[in-house]
Amino acid sequence: MAFLQLTAIVVDDYDEAIAFFTGPLGFDLVEDSPARTDDGRPKRWVVVRPPGAETGILLARADGERQVAAIGNQHAGRVGFFLRDDDFDGRYRHMRASGVEFLTEPRTEPYGRVVVLRDVAGNRWDLLGPADPA
Repeated sequence: MAFLQLTAIVVDDYDEAIAFFTGPLGFDLVEDSPARTDDGRPKRWVVVRPPGAETGILLARADGERQVAAIGNQHAGRVGFFLRDDDFDGRYRHMRASGVEFLTEPRTEPYGRVVVLRDVAGNRWDLLGPADPA
């Protein structure tokens, strides 16, 4: 069996990113361990994921100009991350009350409810939920 275990988000600061993902987004902090770069400098291995999920996000602090330039633009301005929640309205209210920046108003599409938000690093996400009952 194969599955996607992690995806990475390049961030400016570990602690700020952890606070965003575990606070407004409600993710679990799965791991925060000391590590080293390929050339021996200290870094951290920081993994967050939604409760009950198997796939996590590696919060990778930018290292060097090229990575700094990618912060908030990992998907060239497109939505690159998709968080599904069966309690769309509850999650939306919680995130809005927690100060998450929303770029659109919630709307209903054929695939369900959707609203676009920006994460702590500036990346665009879709918060997705089930379609409204007909």
